[in-house]
Amino acid sequence: MATTFRPPLFIRLGNALTTMLLRRGVRMGTNTLLTVPGRKSGLPRTTPVTVIEHDGRRYIQSPFGDVDWVRNLRAASAATLTRGRNVESVSATELSPEEAAPILKHALAMAPAPIRSYYEVTADSPLEAIVQEAPRHPMFELRTVPDGHPVSTHSAPSARADS
Repeated sequence: MATTFRPPLFIRLGNALTTMLLRRGVRMGTNTLLTVPGRKSGLPRTTPVTVIEHDGRRYIQSPFGDVDWVRNLRAASAATLTRGRNVESVSATELSPEEAAPILKHALAMAPAPIRSYYEVTADSPLEAIVQEAPRHPMFELRTVPDGHPVSTHSAPSARADS
């Protein structure tokens, strides 16, 4: 059985170090900084994420479930990706479990063991089992927003807390 969705201290410390390095432009695989406005305050919230490339498209997903950045991205449906001085505006569309499953299967094959422990399936699991697991790990497709095409990144305030 997968562990709970509270990231352990070593992940939280690793995220702080990863954020610092990515801000300085250090390449760390497909890791990048995701900045999305808080769904209540509208203040920018930044977290490192791993971009998954699959069949020519880009995705991000949450190994730790319905965390703050996921809820903020759902509300905003747009964000920026940053690595050093490279900043890209993106729109984000959440995938259904059926859409997410093949990408999740691909991502599990590349994920390090500490991250894989948060899933109740493996890359070798049947696709049907991965479809059942997918709702616990929200996934978004990212699309570049061309320059000069503003994307709204703030929704109406809600009763939920920001990250």
